[in-house]
Amino acid sequence: MNKFKKMIAIEPTKLPPEWDQRLAGYASVAEFYQDIPQDNREIIQRIGNADCVMLSYTTSIDREVLTACPQIRYIGMCCSLYAPENANVDILSANAKGIVVTGVRDYGDEGVKEYAVSELVRLLHGRGGVMWKDEPAELTGLNIGIVGLGAVGSMLARAFRFFGANVYYFSRTRKPAFEVINACTYLPLDELLAKTEILITCLNKNVVLLGRRELGLFGSGKILMNTSISPSHEIPALRDWLKTPGNYALCDTVAGLGEEITSLPNAFCGSRSAGLTSLAKQRLAQKVIANIESFLAASME
Repeated sequence: MNKFKKMIAIEPTKLPPEWDQRLAGYASVAEFYQDIPQDNREIIQRIGNADCVMLSYTTSIDREVLTACPQIRYIGMCCSLYAPENANVDILSANAKGIVVTGVRDYGDEGVKEYAVSELVRLLHGRGGVMWKDEPAELTGLNIGIVGLGAVGSMLARAFRFFGANVYYFSRTRKPAFEVINACTYLPLDELLAKTEILITCLNKNVVLLGRRELGLFGSGKILMNTSISPSHEIPALRDWLKTPGNYALCDTVAGLGEEITSLPNAFCGSRSAGLTSLAKQRLAQKVIANIESFLAASME
C-alpha cells in the first residue's frame, strides 16, 4: 500500500481512538498531538518534515506555515470544508504550492437538528428553569426563520414544519422546489428578521450577517439560535441586544456564541458541539479515511 512518509496530527482529530490508529497506518511514521498549538511557531515545529498534516477546526494553517514546511503534500481536515474562504487552512496558497487539501461534509447534521429542537422546546416550555413567555408555548404556529439553507438549515426547516411551525428562510440561493415540497417561504433577510419570532443561523464558518442594524430589525421578545461553529453575529451587537428583557440567545458551543456572551443570564451555551455525537464521529472518520485513500490511490497513477 502506498503510504505517506510522515503523518502529523497537529491537534486532536476528534476521531474515536481506534480510527486514529487506523489513520496512522497510512504513514510510515505517525504522531498525534493531543493539545492545541498556541501559535505558528509551535505548528511549524510540530509539522517539521512531515508530508501529511491532519487537523480539526480549532487550529489554522496559513501561508507562513505552508512556506516553512515545504515537504507537505497533503492536508486532511477532520472537519467540515465548504469553501476556501471559510476554511481554517489557506487552501488557495496550499493549492498554489501543489498541496492537496481535503475536508468532509454532512457528518454531524443529525445531532444539530436534535439539539435545536430540544433546546427550543426546553425554553418554550420552561423545562430548564427559564421560560420564554409568561406561559408555556408550543412550536406549533410560531414563525421560525432560518438563515442559510444548506444541509443543516434544510433539516431544521423540515423538522420545524413537522412540529407545525411556520418556516421562513433566507439563503444566497433561493430553492423554489424545496419551498413547494416542504411548505416553506423565502423572504429577503430584512423581511425575515421582522417576520419571525425565532431566528436560527446555519452559516459557514466566519460568515457574519447580524449586526446592530439586523438585530434591531429582529426586535425584542425574540430568540436567536446559532448552529454555526463561529459567530453569525457581531458580538458587541448581540451583547447589547441581550440587554432587552425577553431576548434569548442559544448556541451549542462557546466558539459559536462568543465567550463574553456566555455569562449573560439570557444566553445559553453548551460545552460541546452538538454535531459531535458518537455516530457523527464514526461518519467523520469514515470520510477522512476515504479522502486519504483517494489521494494515495491517485498519487500512484
